[in-house]
Amino acid sequence: MDPEKLRDMSQPMDVALLDATVAAFYGTGSKEERNAADLVLRDLQNNPDMWLQVVHVLSNTNSLNTKFFALQVLEGVIKYRWNALPVEQRDGMKNYISEVIVKLSSDEISFRRERLYVNKLNIILVQILKHEWPARWRSFIPDLVAAAKTSETICENCMAILKLLSEEVFDFSRGEMTQQKIKELKQSLNSEFQLIHELCIYVLSASQRAELIRATLGTLHAFLSWIPMGYIFESPLLETLLKFFPMAAYRNLTLQCLTEVAALTFGEYYDLQFVKMYIIFMVQLQSILPPTTNFLEAYAKGSSEEQAFIQNLALFFTSFYKPHIRVLESSQENINALLQGLEYLINISYVDDTEVFKVCLDYWNSLVSELFEAHHNLDNPAASANMMGLQMPMIPGVGDGVGSQLMHRRQLYAGPMSKLRSLMICRMAKPEEVLIVEDENGNIVRETMKDNDVLVQYKIMRETLIYLAHLDHEDTERQMLKKLSKQLNGDDWTWNNLNTLCWAIGSISGSMVEEQENRFLVMVIRDLLNLCEITKGKDNKAVIASNIMYVVGQYPRFLRAHWKFLKTVVNKLFEFMHESHPGVQDMACDTFLKIVQKCKRKFVTVQVGENEPFVSELLTTLPATIADLEPHQIHSFYESVGNMIQAEPDPHRRDEYLRRLMELPNQKWAEIIGQARQSVDYLKDPDVIRAVLNILQTNTSAANSLGTYFLPQISLIFLDMLNVYRMYSELISTSIAQGGRYASRTSIVKLLRSVKRETLKLIETFLDKAEDQPHIGKQFVPPMMDPVLGDYARNLPDARESEVLSLFATIINKYKGAMIEDVSRIFEAVFQCTLEMITKNFEDYPEHRLKFFSLLQAIATHCFPALIHLSSEQLKLVMDSIIWAFRHTERNIAETGLNLLLAMLKNFQASEFCNQFYRTYFSTIEQEIFAVLTDTFHKPGFKLHVLVLQHLFCLVESVVLSEPLWDVATVPYPYPNNGMFIREYTIKLLSTSFPNMTATEVTQFVNGLFESREDLISFKNHIRDFLVQSKEFSAQDNKDLYAEEAAAQRERERQRMLSIPGLIAPSEIQDEMVDS
Repeated sequence: MDPEKLRDMSQPMDVALLDATVAAFYGTGSKEERNAADLVLRDLQNNPDMWLQVVHVLSNTNSLNTKFFALQVLEGVIKYRWNALPVEQRDGMKNYISEVIVKLSSDEISFRRERLYVNKLNIILVQILKHEWPARWRSFIPDLVAAAKTSETICENCMAILKLLSEEVFDFSRGEMTQQKIKELKQSLNSEFQLIHELCIYVLSASQRAELIRATLGTLHAFLSWIPMGYIFESPLLETLLKFFPMAAYRNLTLQCLTEVAALTFGEYYDLQFVKMYIIFMVQLQSILPPTTNFLEAYAKGSSEEQAFIQNLALFFTSFYKPHIRVLESSQENINALLQGLEYLINISYVDDTEVFKVCLDYWNSLVSELFEAHHNLDNPAASANMMGLQMPMIPGVGDGVGSQLMHRRQLYAGPMSKLRSLMICRMAKPEEVLIVEDENGNIVRETMKDNDVLVQYKIMRETLIYLAHLDHEDTERQMLKKLSKQLNGDDWTWNNLNTLCWAIGSISGSMVEEQENRFLVMVIRDLLNLCEITKGKDNKAVIASNIMYVVGQYPRFLRAHWKFLKTVVNKLFEFMHESHPGVQDMACDTFLKIVQKCKRKFVTVQVGENEPFVSELLTTLPATIADLEPHQIHSFYESVGNMIQAEPDPHRRDEYLRRLMELPNQKWAEIIGQARQSVDYLKDPDVIRAVLNILQTNTSAANSLGTYFLPQISLIFLDMLNVYRMYSELISTSIAQGGRYASRTSIVKLLRSVKRETLKLIETFLDKAEDQPHIGKQFVPPMMDPVLGDYARNLPDARESEVLSLFATIINKYKGAMIEDVSRIFEAVFQCTLEMITKNFEDYPEHRLKFFSLLQAIATHCFPALIHLSSEQLKLVMDSIIWAFRHTERNIAETGLNLLLAMLKNFQASEFCNQFYRTYFSTIEQEIFAVLTDTFHKPGFKLHVLVLQHLFCLVESVVLSEPLWDVATVPYPYPNNGMFIREYTIKLLSTSFPNMTATEVTQFVNGLFESREDLISFKNHIRDFLVQSKEFSAQDNKDLYAEEAAAQRERERQRMLSIPGLIAPSEIQDEMVDS
């Protein structure tokens, strides 16, 4: 292998040598040979003249891999350099590719043999078309159609090319081409579609070749979603498709085409044709797949073709009903066909396949929400009529008025809706709160990983079931109670049946009026508690327990209104806390926390028939209740009781409860500190360290729910805790100094560090949750300065806790300007030493990175005057570290950096140092932001990049900057104003960065930035188009560029959900007064 001979582009390439190199790369030879070949091929690929050898290589090689390599080189040129090539070279390449395609596809044998190669050539041709057509290759479609008529194999390949073209223009164009180019290509395809249409009809009516008919149906499928409607409804196309539907060989492809047609809408103009198509389709379907078919079985036993047919059938029905269901409500004959179709769809919904179920569920959700909205809007008949599209006449004889029309429509769907309720209850997905699942061996175990797909499905099913409940509460309640009684008498008892039923009962929480909910739940909870008593077997009990806990956790309103039930439920939870089954204890602790958060006041009030509040009774028996719990469950329990105590209005009683709650950990703490005073070595025992850690974690849990009211407890342990912190820190430093970096990974050092982190977390949790009371800050911050901050500065990098940074960020965010005096002290202790740790590369100390920038952001936001007093060297350090942050590929660090930059820019703009700051940093910031904006790794930061640029471009044209941004000493040319200087600077910057763009394109872009700077939306779109045009962002997923629009849509959806009872579960609503 002579690489130099290959690299010489001055003469035709030695194709045999290239074949050998490609073969070595793909071959099974030694690693060295493959690496050497890889190096040569990369060099060739990066050589700007290599593409000129492509035709020579393709004409002289028989190796498929070599052909693909040559086409890869060509693809790069087409994508990034095509418009810069001379016309004759472009035409030569275009003609060559077309000729090879025609030659290979003109006879059956070569077409089948070279199939992969032809497919790749088709892709290349379509890439060329995106540049050349329509402006420079007007005759493309007529040429293609003429070639197709010369032979059936050429025709088959032409169909493949047309399909690719349609997909490129209509499906994959967003973020790939500029808006203008997409529009131009769509118009061209539309205007020339007649020729393509005639060709398709001709093939379908005249050809006998199965492959060609298949290819034509495939192409039609790609085109049907956008072609003018007349081509479908005013030509023989639909009849032809319906003629192919019963033929087994074409059934799936035809069904996909009919589905595309079904989804089209065009006012009422073609309603009759849609109805006719649906009626003929239903008649044919009954002969292919009778309505009595058991779909669950048919799908399970069917071939992959048959399974695809059932899936396509679901897509057809859902696509047809979404836009056209109302047209089918207009006469009795149509209604019969509609009800029959809905029956099919309900039966298909039982099929055990996630994808099929998703398609059906999505439609059921939209249908019931539409029926519900109209029923919900009955108070406003005009809105309802409009919403329901009730312009068409209903069946004669039914009373007039919108109200009766709506009632009629609900009666029409009552049958299918009742069957749908049954389906939803049977197939209800598992909610997030349920931790107990059946594994593949049929054992009941604790869930180890959340399944996000199931959670998404649960949300949609829950919403659907709530709409169904609103449409008919009686039927919903009747079905649920009937299923529950079958569980009790053993007719229908299985884990899955009980689970789905209880998940469904829990999911409709909040949808009933209180009186009905009370009646319903009394029966449900009574039956479930009975079931728990009468059922034997550990696994069975675990399943029933998990269902009781899930249901009660969903109905806080009921529990608040019924103290006896609430007390029974909580005592039942305490019972489950002694249950050794994995998952049951966790779920009991989670449910306890959830119920306490919603009903906390009930536990601190003396209830009728009781001598003392429940919380007092609980604190007396606390040691026995938590005896069988793991440490993490005990922490959750302490957080729950903390929530109860927090609801006690009397301060003396509250402090007394807190003292009793913390009695166990405080005894242990006093014992440990007492021993340590006699001998410090006692604190070095691993078991003692674990005990200290556990005590601190228990305190953190209580602080989390008690907030300010935790003050007496933290004051009790605070100074001792800082002494332990200091001592453990010295131990860690000594270990690392003696044992090097690896010492930090030993179990004893990890344990000691856990104690330090938990200490910091406890202080941070308390200060964060405590109400804004400056005296608390004054009491706790000064004593920490040396043991915490000083310790951080003195320590070795591997022994520094990142939590120190987040603790001080919390303190500054909490006490804001009051901390200005302390900023310089914080700065000295953490700034320089942390920067040295995190600027060596982008990987080390990931925790410190994010927390460091969060601390900086807190200082910039609340203590900005302290930053102004930094020396210019220190300020440069700050600015460099911000640039370092937003260059980061770690998304949250980059985002923190950009938010911090925006805060700095705005603060400096409003300060007296505005001119000085921007003269020093304006051009650097602009250059760095353009660098990340055009780097695909930084796509998620797009919204913030745009905001920074908008800030800079608005500022440069404003009166705020009164001095020149350029350095008068070094720039001889005096610019008339800053705007002109920055315009020229930006053009120069982008021209050197994007040599593939012409000077005119760059200038147009920069002018556009200045013109659209006041309007964020057009400014943003302008930048999006530039990114596509500069070819930096293409052939990739560009959804990050549209992330902001998606977020606004989500917020609108949340507001809608809040307006419908039950859609946001009562247990999720953050309400202050719920348990008054």
